[in-house]
Amino acid sequence: MTRRLRMMGICGTYTLDSANGRMLEIVSELLINHDIDWIVWDNEANPLPFVGEDGCWDHPNVKKFKELANSVDAFVLSSPEYHGTMSGVMKNSLDWLSFDQTSGKVFGFISTLGGQANTTTLNHMRVVSRWIHGIAIPEQLVVAKVKNVFDSEGNISDQDLSSRIEKFANSLVTNTQKLRL
Repeated sequence: MTRRLRMMGICGTYTLDSANGRMLEIVSELLINHDIDWIVWDNEANPLPFVGEDGCWDHPNVKKFKELANSVDAFVLSSPEYHGTMSGVMKNSLDWLSFDQTSGKVFGFISTLGGQANTTTLNHMRVVSRWIHGIAIPEQLVVAKVKNVFDSEGNISDQDLSSRIEKFANSLVTNTQKLRL
C-alpha cells in the first residue's frame, strides 16, 4: 500500500488568524478531499527564531519545523505582500529550510494584497524555492483587494477566485503524484 501524500502549509503572517491563514484553510479543505495529509506550521504556537540569533541552531522549534518539512511531499506558501515582497515571517521560515527538506518537492504559492494584483511576492517565493531545489507548480494564486474577497462567514465570495483555488489545489495534487511515481 502506498503512503498518502503529505503537504505542509507555511503562512507568512505570525498568526493563522489572517487572510493568508484563511487561504491555507480553504486550500486544505480541497486537499483533504483528495485524501491528502495536511499540516500547517503555526508560527504563533511555535515561533521560529531569526537565523543567526543566539541559540537558534539548537532551538526546539527549528528542529520540529525541519522534521515536519522532511516528512512532506509538497509545500504551500501563503504570504501577504509587504513593500513589494513576501513578509519577513515567510522569509524567515524559508531561511530555515534547506535542500535536505525541499529537493525535488512541489511548491505552490499564494499572495494576498490590499490593492491591485501583481506577482512580485509570488516571484520572490518562486526564486527562493528554486534556490532550495523545489519545483513550482504553474498555477499560482494572487488575491488582490483581499479585504473584499471574503463574505461574512469567511468564504470566498468571488466565483472566479474559487475556481482558481480549485485548479491550484488540483495542480498541487497532480504534480506531487507525478513526482512520487
